[in-house]
Amino acid sequence: MSEYHTPVLLNESISALITDRSGIYADATYGGGGHTAEILSRLDDKGKVIAFDRDPDAAANRIDDSRLTLIRNNFRFIHNYILFEGHTGGIDGILADLGVSSHQFDTPERGFSFRYEAPLDMRMNPDAELTAADVVNGYEEEALEKIFRVYGEVDNSRKVAALICSARSSSRINTTGELDKAIESITPSFAAHKYLAKIYQALRIEVNQEMRSLEKFLEGAAASLKPGGRLAVITYHSLEDRMVKNFIRSGNVEGTIKKDMYGNAEVPFRAINRKPVLPREEEIASNTRARSAKLRVAEKTEAAI
Repeated sequence: MSEYHTPVLLNESISALITDRSGIYADATYGGGGHTAEILSRLDDKGKVIAFDRDPDAAANRIDDSRLTLIRNNFRFIHNYILFEGHTGGIDGILADLGVSSHQFDTPERGFSFRYEAPLDMRMNPDAELTAADVVNGYEEEALEKIFRVYGEVDNSRKVAALICSARSSSRINTTGELDKAIESITPSFAAHKYLAKIYQALRIEVNQEMRSLEKFLEGAAASLKPGGRLAVITYHSLEDRMVKNFIRSGNVEGTIKKDMYGNAEVPFRAINRKPVLPREEEIASNTRARSAKLRVAEKTEAAI
């Protein structure tokens, strides 16, 4: 389990999540099963966990526990499955760790990392049609620029898009090495790792429609929790953290607070921690991928029903 992915903010997230040892909880991002294992360890015989992961490799980490139901699908459909499993009255808590698993980064053929020469793939669900190569070679220059600017927060996104379009005009860009070479002239030598990480993040988000899936997940989580139920979300970059923060504050990812006819704000959650919980120095030292993690926790309000 640890070889697949080291769970981030493990104790902090599970301690905030569980309010009832006999409750029903969802791990929306199963991965290596680390968070699920910790949830199960804190539940009694009546407690249950419903876990989600669209990556078939996650099934190899299935925990042998009758209290666990593992569903291979995108967490954006969480509410449908919660209802399908018969929990029409809502469940007690939902956890989501939005980071890409270490296994996905460290499996070269998945194409998630610029550290390996590999096909430009980046699909979390290998059965999905769109690959990173499709995006790089098929999107218009303006669309590419927007992806790098919005999803990667790349400063010179226009130049990146132009270089890619120029390179692909002579031959298709199929591998990580070919992509890196296409933008080599503007990749700063002193910060190549950080720069390329932004490029690859942007492409991964587009390929997997992560922002749209996150929005649908948050809406589904709000509908799936019972009053007093907890939502715990671990984010890794500013775009997704902003969406989670806005949703907790206002009930939508834009952050627009809607009011009823009496002027009362209609919000589904109450924030448990006003500032995000950050990993301790010891955790970052042992797991560098935890360094950008932020945990936000909220409680479903009675007013949301």
